[in-house]
Amino acid sequence: MADKKRILMYAHYYVPDVASTGQILKELAEGMKDKFDITIICVVPSYSGVIDEKYKKKKYYKENINGINAIRVRVPEFSKADKKSRVKNILAYFFRAIYATLKAGKQDYVFSISQPPVLGGLLGVIGKFMKRAKFIYNIQDFNPEQVMAVNYSKNKTILKLMMFFDKFSCRMANKVIVVGRDMAETLKNRFKNKKVPQYAVINNWIDENEIYPLEPSNENVLKFKNKYGLDDKYIIMYSGNIGLYYDLENIIKVIEKFPKGTKTKSGKDVVFAFVGAGTVLDTLVEYKQKHNMENVVFIPYQDKADLIYSLNAGDVHWCVNAKGIKGVSCPSKYYGIASCQKPVLGVLEKGSEIRCIIDETNSGLCAEPEDYDAIEKNIQWFIDNAGSDVIKNMAESGHNNLIKNLTRKVSVNKYKDEILNSWKGLNYE
Repeated sequence: MADKKRILMYAHYYVPDVASTGQILKELAEGMKDKFDITIICVVPSYSGVIDEKYKKKKYYKENINGINAIRVRVPEFSKADKKSRVKNILAYFFRAIYATLKAGKQDYVFSISQPPVLGGLLGVIGKFMKRAKFIYNIQDFNPEQVMAVNYSKNKTILKLMMFFDKFSCRMANKVIVVGRDMAETLKNRFKNKKVPQYAVINNWIDENEIYPLEPSNENVLKFKNKYGLDDKYIIMYSGNIGLYYDLENIIKVIEKFPKGTKTKSGKDVVFAFVGAGTVLDTLVEYKQKHNMENVVFIPYQDKADLIYSLNAGDVHWCVNAKGIKGVSCPSKYYGIASCQKPVLGVLEKGSEIRCIIDETNSGLCAEPEDYDAIEKNIQWFIDNAGSDVIKNMAESGHNNLIKNLTRKVSVNKYKDEILNSWKGLNYE
């Protein structure tokens, strides 16, 4: 199409990296190819902290990935447990992405997400002025609010600077897009008694053609279960980042109250499976070993192609956020759970976007973060009702709502409209 608009996207991580934001941006970019000529500026594949030898020879690499132009910037390797190495890595991306912007040619729009925290927004502002383009700021997580919620930093000067710069990015944006109704409230609260930037609320999504319900007898689901000793078990699964924002180090203490030998009414042993990796994983593994929790299993991240099998292996899925995350972040793992037609064991604040969806659709049970008695009761309820029609109806309700309202096509079409109409200056929810 000769009349396609050009859009420059700052992605930080992009495929093949397994970061959730990278996957979202891949699906968004590829879904908008009919309307836009798209260039992505991202790091070389390095989500694990390790960089393949083929990306160590130059500072910049140009690639075409399924019709999307990518400019990859080399960054230093890092350890997720080492703050200094992570900061060095992020700053390298920030400054090299600015230089890469010069290589991107003329652009009509600049699109940036809130990753890395604060710097992602600033990249968008810089790109807006360098390219004389309209700027769309997609906030997946609010910072410094997220940092403050988990006490990652208590340095008031740094937190004030972070807030100043991210509010600046919001003001400079032609449109701010947030991923939940609660996050729209956070945006408005940032600008109380002042003009609120133009914004839209667009949910994240799942590609229902890639993740969908499978029969328990599916060969690959059975292979996954067999590989990790989950045959004929009732599996309560956590899948995703095992990091700072989920209070998992306390939730595992609740899980301890359901020791080896805990069974459903049909006689299935209950197993708690954690699939993924992150900064809290070692803490959980150590706790399991110290307390001899033999029915807790840790499983590495699955390849994207195999994710459908691991998700379908779970009978019930955790969807968890720590206290204080309401209006700050939105756990995208919910969409995969609903797409596989599984019920949700939620630990989410009332009024948070995903809690609202679960409550509106009756697709799971939720407890407030840090209400460990309620969490324990909800675990017990799922064990007591395993295999029941009530749980089956929960799962079906969540899946039906997702197919209607939360698919890739629905959300991507909203993004197209909001970007193309970013000049109109109307707030949309």
